[in-house]
Amino acid sequence: MKRIYDWDAKFSLRNYTAADLREFKGIRKLVQTTANSEEEASAAADAGLDLIMGNAINAVAVRRGAPNLFYTVAIPMPDHPTEKDVLDQAFLAMKNGADSVYTARGPHIVELLAREQIPVMCHLGLVPRRSTWNGGLRAIGKTADEALELWRAFRRMEDAGAFSVEAEVICDRVMADISKRTTLITSSLGSGSGGDIIYLFQNDVCGEQPDRPRHARAFGDLYALQQQIRSARRSALKAFKKAAQTGAYPDQYETADISDLEYEKFAEHLDRE
Repeated sequence: MKRIYDWDAKFSLRNYTAADLREFKGIRKLVQTTANSEEEASAAADAGLDLIMGNAINAVAVRRGAPNLFYTVAIPMPDHPTEKDVLDQAFLAMKNGADSVYTARGPHIVELLAREQIPVMCHLGLVPRRSTWNGGLRAIGKTADEALELWRAFRRMEDAGAFSVEAEVICDRVMADISKRTTLITSSLGSGSGGDIIYLFQNDVCGEQPDRPRHARAFGDLYALQQQIRSARRSALKAFKKAAQTGAYPDQYETADISDLEYEKFAEHLDRE
């Protein structure tokens, strides 16, 4: 564990620092998932994952669940439209224990954050909220021209001061070649094994919904368990209603009683009143 002071001037321990991640580039493969609750963060830590990432609104709970994992906080694009909004949220996130800040915004926002020495994760490749410019949700880098333009976008983010990048659904060979040439720490989400980090959303990893993107493999089946819980909940409620209506609930073991003598005294007083 590395000893650090966080942005709230609190002594903390981290599995990795930003400097470590830079040293690992091209040498050691790391694994990242999302965490947006104390339980999700704790599960990621218990499973030995290296890095977690989640929405800024959940930062306090996530840091409580995984006090030592390198944690990237995402600043939602539509909720923070101005530069002041972004900077305020970034400082709050770092105060709440974040180790880096993610933004899907352009180089001007990356530069804004980097000037404050905040480790910034940008987003390149398929950025779902901007998918209209790509003709919909699809892989990026399928032509030489598009792959070259993507490489230039990496360079622009480097120049703006980005520290890392969420590289989403980029053609695998293009991703591998770019990752070797960029200084950015590349977190591959559906972009093959050529990135520095292999990243997958926790809800996809755990199989929490029946449908998932092509790149996402389920390593569990929480959806089936959730359906069982859903069914069991309704069965229990129906059984409760039936028991309450028929008098089967509550029985003598589920109620408190008064002694006969005390009850007789109570009844006498009640009758007199």
